[in-house]
Amino acid sequence: MQSSINRRDFIKRSSQTMIAAAAIPYFLKSDQAKAFSLPDPNHMQLNDIYNHFAVTETLIRDIMSEAMSMGGDYCDVFFQHNISNTIGLEDKEVNRAYTDVGLGVGIRVLKGDQTGYSFTEELTPKAMKLAAKTAAAIANQGKTMPPQELKLIQTPSYYPIETPWEQVGIDEKIPFLQTINDKVFAQDPRVIKSNIWFINDTSTILIATSEGRVAFDYQPMGMIYVNCTAEQDGQRETNSFNLSGRRGIEFFTPENVDRLASEAVNRTVTLFEAVKPEAGEMQVVLAAGSSGILLHEAIGHGMEADFNRKKVSIFSDKLNKPVAESFVNIVDDPTNLNIRGSLNVDDEANTTEKTYLVENGILKSYLHDRISAQYYGVKSTGNGRRESFRHPVLPRMCNTYMENGPHTKEEVIANVKKGLYAETFTNGQVFIGAGDFTFYVKSGALIEDGKITQPVKDVNIIGNGPEVLKNIVMVGNDMRMAEGGWTCGKNGQGVPVSMGLPTVLVSSITVGGVS
Repeated sequence: MQSSINRRDFIKRSSQTMIAAAAIPYFLKSDQAKAFSLPDPNHMQLNDIYNHFAVTETLIRDIMSEAMSMGGDYCDVFFQHNISNTIGLEDKEVNRAYTDVGLGVGIRVLKGDQTGYSFTEELTPKAMKLAAKTAAAIANQGKTMPPQELKLIQTPSYYPIETPWEQVGIDEKIPFLQTINDKVFAQDPRVIKSNIWFINDTSTILIATSEGRVAFDYQPMGMIYVNCTAEQDGQRETNSFNLSGRRGIEFFTPENVDRLASEAVNRTVTLFEAVKPEAGEMQVVLAAGSSGILLHEAIGHGMEADFNRKKVSIFSDKLNKPVAESFVNIVDDPTNLNIRGSLNVDDEANTTEKTYLVENGILKSYLHDRISAQYYGVKSTGNGRRESFRHPVLPRMCNTYMENGPHTKEEVIANVKKGLYAETFTNGQVFIGAGDFTFYVKSGALIEDGKITQPVKDVNIIGNGPEVLKNIVMVGNDMRMAEGGWTCGKNGQGVPVSMGLPTVLVSSITVGGVS
């Protein structure tokens, strides 16, 4: 049976109860907040996904035939249904809630390294074939290649959850906000304000390629974000903490609820005792965990293959050459269980894998999508990603981190006479080509005579990613992944990512403080 579905009718059907969820929260009952019934993510079959998008294999192959009718080398179609729910607490009241629903298909045609791309939010045969014809215009000559018979690829499960978010009502989420808010104000009398957000997101995708690969995935995401403001003697300070991952509501245990409140408050009130360090070149210790954002931004982007294929990245001539000390190993690994940047399958229907970017100090690989893999004569690393069905594929990071080294955290810090301990960063700016960066250190401390002393604030660090990589002189054995809700931007697209780092000593970075 070949059926069709109109976007307006689909969204009306799939979100009719979620509209109620965006109204005044205390009017809601749990059964009112249930979303359109999706296939059970733990027992999904291919036919369930075909039916969900109201398509058949025959229709998909017809669309691809239209897309390749002008001589394209390759085609893929990317169906997506996304549901995002947000609830906010401000001034001690839950006072905002809304739902976003996205539905559509993106159709991509490749001719060499040229891309034709079109999308439609109308899942009707007519609309999809028209979009396919638009994408086909990238090629205007050559032999037409018919799409192959579709065969389902087997994918792993890197983000199992107990309860799909579509089965969680808003009345089950509101108590988390209220409990965290109470704990924030109870922890320190200096707290005067808190903002708390509960965000959950699911994306159901179906990918088919002209080479005969078809894959589907159900991608959950949950996040609670806590922002805290405190006042002391007329001085106000603000800081935040959040937890995020490809997880269900069961992730937000009483222990994690306590952490969300306590970390946000502690990070905030610590700033009352913080000082501004002297400006200049100094040793910098990057703390284990979320300071891996520096690794992601200043180094990781330069290892994405499109920047190297186009000779934009400073790493474009460094393949198989030393770029760091022998104890430095950097990987991108989408296979980490329940981590925010993890993927069972990339957006080109490739299963994902752990990729060594730097191994024993040698640059071993770039991160590849289909186009760059063909250019370099290698297989894709499974890093072809797109923000949504509205966007074409780019090679992107997923979970980028440095593996453990031979040192302990205590040894690293003990080797610093005078330096900076950088824990969390914000407001970074990076120039991908040269790798130059500027980052604002949100939380950190001074290191004096091998010991962490006073907290610091209003600190910028300025440097060059490849030079920082060369200047890593010690790597700890305490690697941690970041826990927060990071979203990476590139070419106007944002995708969820994570990063990690053990405690790392960089011999010299420019620190902007007090002259």
